[in-house]
Amino acid sequence: MRAVLTAMLATLILLATGASSASAAPSRSPLPGGKANFVITQGFLRAASTQNWVRLGTYQFKANGTVSANTYLWWQRNPEGRQATGVVPDSSCSTKAGSSSSRVRACNVLTASGFTGAPDESRTGTYTTAGNVVSIRWKIAQTWTEKWHVRLSPDGKLAQLQFADSTLATHGYGYGSNAPFTTRRAMSSVRAFAGTLKQDLVSWSGHRIVKSDGQVFKQSSFRSCATTTWCLTYLQPSSPGACQKSGGCPTVGGGTRKNVSSIQYYLVKVSNHDRRDTLWHWCTCLAMESKQFCYSGNSHIKPLLQIIDDKGAFRGWVGAEASFYPGARPKDMMAVFRTADFR
Repeated sequence: MRAVLTAMLATLILLATGASSASAAPSRSPLPGGKANFVITQGFLRAASTQNWVRLGTYQFKANGTVSANTYLWWQRNPEGRQATGVVPDSSCSTKAGSSSSRVRACNVLTASGFTGAPDESRTGTYTTAGNVVSIRWKIAQTWTEKWHVRLSPDGKLAQLQFADSTLATHGYGYGSNAPFTTRRAMSSVRAFAGTLKQDLVSWSGHRIVKSDGQVFKQSSFRSCATTTWCLTYLQPSSPGACQKSGGCPTVGGGTRKNVSSIQYYLVKVSNHDRRDTLWHWCTCLAMESKQFCYSGNSHIKPLLQIIDDKGAFRGWVGAEASFYPGARPKDMMAVFRTADFR
């Protein structure tokens, strides 16, 4: 009898050990859309909150069912100032000659704090794919799961992740291919891109959520610089709603006698070795009102990651805005967005 009980106990131990090992080992799972390397933007954006955050980074999927992430985090709980990129456009970048209100100003281009360095976070998890849905569970102390719908581009060279659900985030966009994360395209290729890039965006400011879809990004309007080849600039001559006198430009803005409603745009490469770019823009009249050449106030800073397809071609960006206002959370400007030819 004792021998029988001993044998039964041994069998139960083996079964328990086997079950534990099986649950610990990741199972093989198809890559989302057959692609391994994704650039991702996601955020927690709620109108009533001042604890909003945005993340921008990469997800790498492996066929054994594991996924790893490297992300930058910007959070209203820990607001950070802007950071200089060290890129100052040369004089050839001017869209126009003439007065200071009608040309791009040679300013040290700003980006979000920390974006010129290594990502803030690294984490691992497991994923499963079922049909056109990929589900992720991250291995962190709190429960963090995500669900995305997967779409392939008509040419099959790019996969899109459509945000479906998350225990922590409220919005997101993602794109992936099998091109390495070290593959990126020069600013000359960005400007020469022949496709149509359209932007979809979810933003937070002043306890309001604003969604915008299908805005065309006119990369061909940007001007290449002669010596600063990693920078593009564009002076938008006028804006119908921004830069008006009620928006902080009471003496020189749109609608005043001087009627300055131009916008300064800068698009800059942040790294030679990965997908990082950044977009910075601000109303010219804001600098003029504060007697500055380069505006130091609450300008729009938008870190970007290039979308690259299987053939190494540029297809747009995913991005985040993390523009924090000193000491006043309702004046922060935060967003997640995509600017892409496949939406």
